[in-house]
Amino acid sequence: MYYSIAIDGPAGAGKSTIAKEIAKKIHFIYVDTGAMYRAIALYFLREGIDGHDTERISEECPKIRVTLGYDGEGRQQVFLNGENVTPFIRTEEVGKMASLTAAIPAVRAALLDLQRDMARTSNILMDGRDIGTNVLPDASLKIYLTASSAVRAKRRFDELKAKGTDCDFAQIERDIIERDKQDMEREIAPLKKAEDAVLVDSSELSIDEVVDKVIAEYNKIILPE
Repeated sequence: MYYSIAIDGPAGAGKSTIAKEIAKKIHFIYVDTGAMYRAIALYFLREGIDGHDTERISEECPKIRVTLGYDGEGRQQVFLNGENVTPFIRTEEVGKMASLTAAIPAVRAALLDLQRDMARTSNILMDGRDIGTNVLPDASLKIYLTASSAVRAKRRFDELKAKGTDCDFAQIERDIIERDKQDMEREIAPLKKAEDAVLVDSSELSIDEVVDKVIAEYNKIILPE
């Protein structure tokens, strides 16, 4: 029997950071679904495709192959048609395109089967926007990880500043709020908390505190009283 953990939540809530730490501690395979959507978004940007051009995007999807691999230190790498695009998918531009195009049925279909197959063959931890509600509705544990828009903007601001990138805090928060709206209002698999998901607000919690909280929920499943 394999276990699966689904972590959903808005942009900047710390899903990837938290998920990687948990997966490492409980020896699960971590699947960054957001990175997979970002890889597809990068393809569209490189091809000069308008993110609103649903017809063109649907035509291009059969040409796109996204796969996951791991480097020598166990870090997940994302491949787009055989090219390791891990260093290129974390820009704001790619993130906005990913949020826009993830709502298109052809894009979601291109990744859905791959993601579900992973859950059938391994103990996995998957994070994204609709894992517990759509991708893995029967996940062993569902977490909805959130934080205030101000806290999420501050985290992103600090991250960009650390990289030497000039940025504006107010604009970052506006972008986050707009992305939340876009993700929550899309017709296909919108961002929302699954009915049976455990809500975790990380606004005033450290990474370690969130990790411990989620692992405690997982232990309730595998070590019932």
